[in-house]
Parts: sequence; C-alpha cells; structure tokens
Amino acid sequence: MTAPYAGGCACGSISLNLSGEPVATRQCWCRQCQQLAAGGPTNNAIFKVEDVSIEGDLGSSTWDSASGNTLTFHFCPNCGTQIYAQSSARSHLMTFRLGALDVGHGLRPDAVIWTDEAPDWAIFDAALESWPRQPPPPPAA
Repeated sequence: MTAPYAGGCACGSISLNLSGEPVATRQCWCRQCQQLAAGGPTNNAIFKVEDVSIEGDLGSSTWDSASGNTLTFHFCPNCGTQIYAQSSARSHLMTFRLGALDVGHGLRPDAVIWTDEAPDWAIFDAALESWPRQPPPPPAA
C-alpha cells in the first residue's frame, strides 16, 4: 500500500491520516521501547510533521532517552494505545507506532536499532540494516 495511511487508537477516540510516505521505518530495541512494548521492540514509521493530521485528544509523557534527547510519547488517554513519539532532536519528524496504523498498511521495518539494549533472546532479521545504538537521522527530504 502507499500513502495516504490511516489509523487510530483501539477505542476509536483518536484518528490519524498520514498523507506522505515515511522517511524511515525502524524496529527499536532501546530499553524505553521495551518497557512500552511489554518486553519486545516497538515497530515504527517516521513521517514528516507536515504529512500528519490527528483528531482527538492525546495524553503525553516525556522522558530523557539514552541518546541524550528528550522523547515525548503520545497516547490515547482512554485506551492507552501508543500513537507516536517525537524527539527533541528532530521536531520536524513524528515516529508512529505501526500498530496505530490500519491493517493492510504494508509498512515494515527497514532497520533494527538499539540492538545493544536488546535481551539475549531477541532475534534480528539479518536482511535489515542494524545499529547497536542511535542511528544517524533520516535523510532530509
């Protein structure tokens, strides 16, 4: 599938429309993502802010990350669905959880990041680009 992509939260309080293609798709094994994802990685697509439209009121939580940046996670305050995260280092980008996109979106990670923080039982797809910690930022489009 190609843009636009639609999605939202589990309870329907949040809806989103992503009008452009992602600048990157990644699977993240940082410790904070493991905490958010019940021990596994998060799977994400990074979009330019200008390609994003969100309806509904989001909750947020801000953390200092291992990369040294401040991350703000946005979620549905009613059902808890993670919608997106945004880094203080890249305010022009929004990182959406693939699970917040409607079924059939066709996106999949093209890189695995923060592999140094993954548990010893984690399995990485050898066909994907891999980064032990924070990768370089996605290219400016």
